Amino acid sequence: MSKELKTGIVALIVIVIFIWGYNFLKGQNLLDTNTRYYNVEYKNIGGLSNSSLVTINGLKVGSVVEIDFNKKEGKRGELLVKFSVEKDFEFSKKSVVKIYSPSPLGGSNLAIIPNYEGENAVSGDFLIGEIESSLFTSIGERLDPLQHKLEHVIVSADSLFRNLNHVLDKKTQESLKSSVRNLEFTLVEVKKTMLSINGIIDSTSTTLQETVDNTKLITDNFAKVSDTIVNANIGNIIKKTEVTLNSMNKMLSGINNGQGTLGKFVTDEQLYTNLTSMSKELEELLREMKLNPKRFVHFSLFGKKAKPYNPKKDKELEKEGNK
Repeated sequence: MSKELKTGIVALIVIVIFIWGYNFLKGQNLLDTNTRYYNVEYKNIGGLSNSSLVTINGLKVGSVVEIDFNKKEGKRGELLVKFSVEKDFEFSKKSVVKIYSPSPLGGSNLAIIPNYEGENAVSGDFLIGEIESSLFTSIGERLDPLQHKLEHVIVSADSLFRNLNHVLDKKTQESLKSSVRNLEFTLVEVKKTMLSINGIIDSTSTTLQETVDNTKLITDNFAKVSDTIVNANIGNIIKKTEVTLNSMNKMLSGINNGQGTLGKFVTDEQLYTNLTSMSKELEELLREMKLNPKRFVHFSLFGKKAKPYNPKKDKELEKEGNK
């Protein structure tokens, strides 16, 4: 074997070892025939780099091989990540590859969330990519709207103070000072008034206490009267009163209908006429007895007769007697 051939073989071996070592350092083992390569697309890789770990349920199964810009039409500016899986582990094309940060200060890795439904993924397939929010990303996402609101508040406050400076000129300031002085004077007067009211209340506290005591006594008496009324069996009294009123109504109804002696007396016109006539005759009889008592009681030793009754003459005699 010539010296040149030996030199060429050594150079070829060195080149192969160099290529193998370079790819090994990148995470590619050219001697491992079970290694599969998958692709995933992201808009932001969040600190992912070449040689970042690829895990399934926390177990390292591969590494990131290459990160480059996506050259497809309509996806320019997005990133295309190629990674390897060395373990003989099967999962479907519906599996999700998520970028996550194992620690706040460390880099990002890839985690395969396997899905076993559908067709199994083969080397060269594109999988679904997602980004898991890290601690700082979550804080940033929450602070962004807060920062926007804070900026809006600061702008509003600046406008408010600017308007206040414009409104509070010297004249307005003097007016405010005068208003404060007037308010202080008013508070002093209110204090004096309250002191006067306290004096009036102190002077009338005894009278108020007596009034309260009298009111309490009246209330107690009223309570006693109320108890007496409650215990008086008002229902029985009302019932008896109702019976009495019904009897009175029946009696008055009978009188109006001419029943009984009193009813006949009230409703019989003939009886009324007879009584009136009898009263008139009795009156005339009494008048006659008064004028001529000898006609009714006659004592005569000599046999003199009494004068007969003469109404006309008796009336004349009555008029003369009245004179």
